[in-house]
Amino acid sequence: MIITISGPPGSGTSTLARGLSEVLGVRWVNSGDLFRRIAAERGLSLKELGRLAEQGPEIDYLIDDAQRSLAKSGSGIFEGRLAGHMLDADLKIMLKTSLSVRASRIAKRENKSIEEALSEARAREECEARRYKMYYNIDINDLSIYDLIIDTGRWDERGTLSIALAAIRALK
Repeated sequence: MIITISGPPGSGTSTLARGLSEVLGVRWVNSGDLFRRIAAERGLSLKELGRLAEQGPEIDYLIDDAQRSLAKSGSGIFEGRLAGHMLDADLKIMLKTSLSVRASRIAKRENKSIEEALSEARAREECEARRYKMYYNIDINDLSIYDLIIDTGRWDERGTLSIALAAIRALK
């Protein structure tokens, strides 16, 4: 079974993916980790790598190819902004919540001010939206491809996991 989890930074995609992976006993593939690893290897911030990625599709295509290859080799939880667009999945989940909630989560996770987290989240989302439109003709704000959309500002981690598990168990 292939399950994709997408959502903007701070929406809880990693938390849900980790939880599903543990409960279901399947692997978790995180495209954000790959993006962060590329940034670190090149000595760049996420913002800088995002700007570099806007100059050409190579970085995005590298991440896409890795996800597709891993999906062909079997079941898993595939987390990434474009995972729902890139993979033929049994269930496509989108997580969302307000920018203020997401910035607060990012600030706590990355030990930075909320203002800095807000600024970086906005810049990253704008950068990604431009890239996805330019390279794939995907409007990242069009949620029509998703089977399940969860507002993680309404439920805690356990509630979000319960909702996703209920959807998975209800699949035909």
